[in-house]
Amino acid sequence: MAGRAAGAVARATPEARREPGARTPRGFTRTDLLLLAMTLIWGVNFSVVKYGADVVPPLAFNGARMALASVALAAVALARTVRLPRRDLGALLLLGVLGNGVYQLLFVLGVSLTRAGNAALVLAATPAVVALLGRLRGVERIGPRAVLGIALSIAGIGIIVLSTAQGQAGDSSVRGDALMLAACVAWAVYTVLLKPYAERIDGITLSAVTMVGGTLPLLVVAAPSLAVAPWTQLTWAGWGAILYSGLGALVVAYLFYYRGVRTLGPTRTAMYANLQPVIALTVAWLTLGETPTIFQVVGAALILGGLVLTRRSG
Repeated sequence: MAGRAAGAVARATPEARREPGARTPRGFTRTDLLLLAMTLIWGVNFSVVKYGADVVPPLAFNGARMALASVALAAVALARTVRLPRRDLGALLLLGVLGNGVYQLLFVLGVSLTRAGNAALVLAATPAVVALLGRLRGVERIGPRAVLGIALSIAGIGIIVLSTAQGQAGDSSVRGDALMLAACVAWAVYTVLLKPYAERIDGITLSAVTMVGGTLPLLVVAAPSLAVAPWTQLTWAGWGAILYSGLGALVVAYLFYYRGVRTLGPTRTAMYANLQPVIALTVAWLTLGETPTIFQVVGAALILGGLVLTRRSG
């Protein structure tokens, strides 16, 4: 029975038939384009979450957007009637607790306690952690060019973080940065553990199950905040922040992310996260008044160079 269900999942979408040992595509593909769109959505999301967590308690904001995303993804997945083996269902629900429960809790609390740009920069360390975990587990092969690309990206992140700390120390919270670092580790572990499932289960089913797995325990934690949040006083901008962060960042962008993990591998996909600081800093500058410095521009250039090297490593 489980074997037939797994076969049904594999036949549900052509992309799900990719074998675990399939060669990573070279050159700029459609998946790369979708990952760029994902990066834009997530880059903007830092400022959106910063704003939303200011007008609504962070836990309430996170609970609302997570519930919205879960309902949307579950509705789409159920409409497709794709069967999922019970064995995989339990594992994905548990992975969802880590990747969509623990991570999102740390993410929103971290963003609420530090600058939006600073949060993006700390989270940009994810690819290095993903690469290390992937190599330790034997699911990723890191060549010399990819190592150089990751090193350039880390150097760029270091320049940006140091310059931000020296120039805007009063605007950053050590606790917020620490929460973002913990979120980075949680997402890296989730990404590596998710890869075997992403290779044989379609992205919509994967997204829906893991999102529900993370949302249920998170709603329990957020229940007191949800009960006292000033929902009737929210402006259109406040509701817009919940919709964008719930449907855009947690539904559309997640589907693009899972496709990247399945076709390009976790390290190559995670390297696109290094574009997020560039977008996040720009949006935070325009909307929140977080003015970037020349050091941040240099760091951004190193990050982009590292992304190109890593993606072209094949």
